[in-house]
Amino acid sequence: MNASFLPNKDCVVGLSPMDDVTDFPFRRICKSFGADLLVTEFIASEALNRDAEKSVRKMRFDDSQHPIGIQIFGADEYELLACLDVVEQAHPDFIDINWGCPVRKVAGKGAGSGILRDIPKMLRITESIVRHSNLPITVKTRLGYDESDKPIVTLAEQLQDVGVVALAIHGRTKCQMYKGNADWSLIGAVKNNQRMRIPIFGNGDITSAQQVVEAHNRYGVDGVLIGRAAIGNPWIFEQVQQLMSGKPITQPSIADRAKVCRQHLLDEVDMKGEHAAVFEMRKHYTGYFKGIQNFKQHRITLVTADTLEAVLTVLDKLTME
Repeated sequence: MNASFLPNKDCVVGLSPMDDVTDFPFRRICKSFGADLLVTEFIASEALNRDAEKSVRKMRFDDSQHPIGIQIFGADEYELLACLDVVEQAHPDFIDINWGCPVRKVAGKGAGSGILRDIPKMLRITESIVRHSNLPITVKTRLGYDESDKPIVTLAEQLQDVGVVALAIHGRTKCQMYKGNADWSLIGAVKNNQRMRIPIFGNGDITSAQQVVEAHNRYGVDGVLIGRAAIGNPWIFEQVQQLMSGKPITQPSIADRAKVCRQHLLDEVDMKGEHAAVFEMRKHYTGYFKGIQNFKQHRITLVTADTLEAVLTVLDKLTME
């Protein structure tokens, strides 16, 4: 298999998977603003095997979201292989293995970037998934476990050799978590390794459309995944596309921000119910209204409101500005 699901572009710009952020409604919005590639929130293989409602819901997507991958994680080879049928029945374009999450509840159990302490096991499980899956397999991982061991250049070759069709690399180690600076030089070293044939995506510390273009030009990566900078800011994808096509960047007005935020909220309500949606949207408001002067009182109301009506009152007022 190959990565034929990827758009035929010099630089593919995707939405990096983030737990409890890149859900169905948010992915759909990012796609509408120009994201080339989407990946679901990570889903525990064990939860899929017991048909956990929340995990099954995370696999949901519609036709507008292609190309899209479903990201799975786990440390048990049997559980990971057992969930493949369930994932394939959802008909994604590819399956992405999360070998990169650094949080304790994941990595501490040997999943996510915790597997970087046992590279032979990582390769064995990855190869087994490639052999048993009817879909292309991609991987997202990190530079290594800690500062003393960053095997990503060699590891990338090994992942390619066991059949992975594309690789996304976050430019930090497991132990760094999200602290310090992402090391794009090692991502570039992977891409510029003459043995590498598969597409290489870079991830980490991308906060603007300009940085996407700079990373592509400097390191030669085939694509860039945007994570935290996209939270409440789907316009970043539109701005990347504008820069790539030689057009000037446009900025959304306050009314534009409020309208998209309002639709995002209503879509979350449809999917999760009012209480969960109102609570979970709080993480997006800072991004939606970043840099707006005299917004403090509105922000306080948005992040403390516990009813849909209260939030809509603020957003409807902002759409008139």
